[in-house]
Amino acid sequence: MTFVFDKILGLFSQDLAVDLGTANTLVYVGKKGLAIREPSIVALHKKTKRVIAIGTSAKKMIGRTPVSIVTVRPLRDGVISDYDTTLAMLSYFVKKVHKKPGQKFNLPRPRIIIGVPSQVTEVERRALLDVARESGAREAYLVEEPMAAAIGANLPVTEATGSMVVDIGGGTSEIAVISLGGIVVGRCIKLAGDAMDADIISYVRARYGLALGEKTAEDIKTSLGSAYNLPVEKQMVVRGRDLERGLPKSIKLTSTQVREALAPTINTIVEAIKSTLEDAPPELVGDIAERGIILCGGGALIAGLAKLVSAETKMPVTVDAEPLSAVVNGCARLLENDDLLKRVKIASFP
Repeated sequence: MTFVFDKILGLFSQDLAVDLGTANTLVYVGKKGLAIREPSIVALHKKTKRVIAIGTSAKKMIGRTPVSIVTVRPLRDGVISDYDTTLAMLSYFVKKVHKKPGQKFNLPRPRIIIGVPSQVTEVERRALLDVARESGAREAYLVEEPMAAAIGANLPVTEATGSMVVDIGGGTSEIAVISLGGIVVGRCIKLAGDAMDADIISYVRARYGLALGEKTAEDIKTSLGSAYNLPVEKQMVVRGRDLERGLPKSIKLTSTQVREALAPTINTIVEAIKSTLEDAPPELVGDIAERGIILCGGGALIAGLAKLVSAETKMPVTVDAEPLSAVVNGCARLLENDDLLKRVKIASFP
């Protein structure tokens, strides 16, 4: 009976591609385009656990909430760290894309494809599928993020040729060499955009005795972050709390200083890329040397990162045309290609 009910509701539901990221969640509606790009953040009442805000509105509350409200990131390192909050967030996004003006009845039963980190455990896979099921999905498929990113970047993933993609997200950096519809060599390191924010906070605290908030650190990374010397170095005024006096204080930060702060994380990512290449079969390395390495994810937007990776690997490196959307774009293409989906999925229901 439930199956028949889901099939009927499915006729009135949209197929969805979802990039359920540590920092941001993107939802692509089949044949329509990207519908949601919002932070993966939920604001909760501390005692009752009642959801107060989700996404963009919740992010605005960070560092500004009273004692009774807490802002939570329900995903850590690309996997679920808080099941109930993740369920509330995904359910909210699923209903949001299906809601029409004046509509009271809203019980979507979509088919969902979700991008997940490449080294998730069986338990973590089951948790993601359970969240998808409880959020209303009648069918759900999990696809590894580097594979989805490669498909989104238009790489020939099914051919007998090597393609390399580096997806630097919020919680993890995914590095993979792909050929014949599978990941030949891959690495998933838990250093990415969030680690860079933490590097900036630690640097400013140690050097200037100034406490910064997460949002301020992210703004500094976006404005001044770089991996290579810039033609013209930049600077900006940063405000925080003086650790000694507890009063507001302003300092001037330069892109040179931020580059110094980000160096440990960026160098670790570059070393992981080199190690992945060392482990790849020589024939595939030859293909990559010819075709180049593709960077995607928010971290790919760090100025000069492609130049640094190219200098260290001695290979051409390009940033995807839509680095922030590569994973969700790949999942969206799989919505229309059942044969490829069967080849690349790592878990599914029913």
